[in-house]
Amino acid sequence: MSGDEGSTVRVVRGRAATREADRAATERMREAAGETGEPGFRAWTPHRQVAFGRRDARTEGYDRAREAAESRGYPTVERSVGGRAVAYTGRTVAFASAVPAGEGRAGLDDRYEAATTAVVRALRGLGVAARRGEPPESFCPGAHSVQAHGKICGIAQRVRRDAALVSGVVVVADHEELAAVLDPVYEALGVPFDPESVGSVARGGGPADSERVCRALEDAFVGDAERRVEEAGDIAE
Repeated sequence: MSGDEGSTVRVVRGRAATREADRAATERMREAAGETGEPGFRAWTPHRQVAFGRRDARTEGYDRAREAAESRGYPTVERSVGGRAVAYTGRTVAFASAVPAGEGRAGLDDRYEAATTAVVRALRGLGVAARRGEPPESFCPGAHSVQAHGKICGIAQRVRRDAALVSGVVVVADHEELAAVLDPVYEALGVPFDPESVGSVARGGGPADSERVCRALEDAFVGDAERRVEEAGDIAE
């Protein structure tokens, strides 16, 4: 979504008060992109949780997977995009790029390409030798991933008639904690998972600083566009 000079991007910063309000802030950013044609971007640290994908919810071991997460202090939610379970410690960064989808699903590959390129650029700017791809048996396995000493980022996409939301998770630190909670979760779901496959910005030689990661992602996605900044708590109300 990297904006050109002279264009405007709605930038949403911060975390809303609850998990529900947090999701509402992202959804309203996506809706606004479709209604106004103005793209939006958000990078933040979601509340501590394990978020399950649609495929997880249809798996026989889903209830056991939820119990495994909750018994380790991770509330569980279901997310609307595809992919498998991801975990957030409270310092893990999420990002969402909302773009008008006049071309619908025809622009799917281009949006994935642009997002992956932006994530790699952001992480390299933080001193991480990031590259595309993922190790075997990674969390939320998928073709659109970024790695450096383990998987750092996974990217997913949800397309509606008027706008698309390209979103992802970036592990900043806490890779050992994330591996420890995801191991029993994936075992219950019957999905192969190697705890050693979890990387992080810190493990890759970058800063264990969520705010710096958020700003690096914002700069990479928004580029030279003018930023119209709002707080997540304000638009979630």
